[in-house]
Amino acid sequence: MGRGLVGNPIEAALSRAAPHESRPWPASQAQPVDVLRLDDVTIAYDRHPVVHHISGAFEGGSLTALVGPNGAGKSTLLKAIAGLLPVTAGAIRFGIDRGAVAYLPQVVDVDRSFPLRVVDVVDFGHWRKVGALRRLSGEDRAVSVAAIASVGLAGLEHQPIGKLSVGQFQRVLFARLMVQEAALILLDEPFNAIDQKTAADLMNVVRDWQTEGRTVVAALHDLEQVRRDFPDALLMARELVAWGPARQTLSDENLERARHLAASWTDPAAAICAR
Repeated sequence: MGRGLVGNPIEAALSRAAPHESRPWPASQAQPVDVLRLDDVTIAYDRHPVVHHISGAFEGGSLTALVGPNGAGKSTLLKAIAGLLPVTAGAIRFGIDRGAVAYLPQVVDVDRSFPLRVVDVVDFGHWRKVGALRRLSGEDRAVSVAAIASVGLAGLEHQPIGKLSVGQFQRVLFARLMVQEAALILLDEPFNAIDQKTAADLMNVVRDWQTEGRTVVAALHDLEQVRRDFPDALLMARELVAWGPARQTLSDENLERARHLAASWTDPAAAICAR
């Protein structure tokens, strides 16, 4: 039998959700090709809006880069979609089951001091399927082991996570997402602070997800990577600047507008909170 999933601390850090802030859109307005819609979404910290009136939809199977200057609200928007932050105004509406959403925060947001092994972390991807009181089956564990191998960590299943490099740990978190089998995957700077080989391998995983019909939204800062690897982009500077095919969205004119908006920000407290 596999290890139980009762009271694991890292699951709280990686998979918390507040579904009361996100609700399906009315059936009369449903668009089967859209898995997520933002309706005039505004998010504020201490009454300081850091995301302003963003509207639009993500189609099923799309691969979208979320880009913008530092302080643009990218991480804030992802956290709100994941259910970790409340929406101040507007609504986040899902065309899929809310439990089919997976969120990966930035590496620096994850505490690796917990005495867990690689396979333990990947096993947490089964959490929503098996529940808190059931143990993993042998089949579930086999899926975890296969996911670990698929990200290039075969043989490290029992390695303590505290002994992994940053790149290795990011591979572990991607394996955990594989096990979760989410329809919508949210990634916050997934290639930050990792080596080029790991970044390339994990980008291949992202492409595989898109091929399987999953929807991926990733906050990124490398515009060349966005142009090279992501068909679509959402450019924001607290408000929406442009959203569509990546090469059109990242035009010189749109990037200049984003820089101009960033230069106009005068509320430093909100700038610290927003990313």
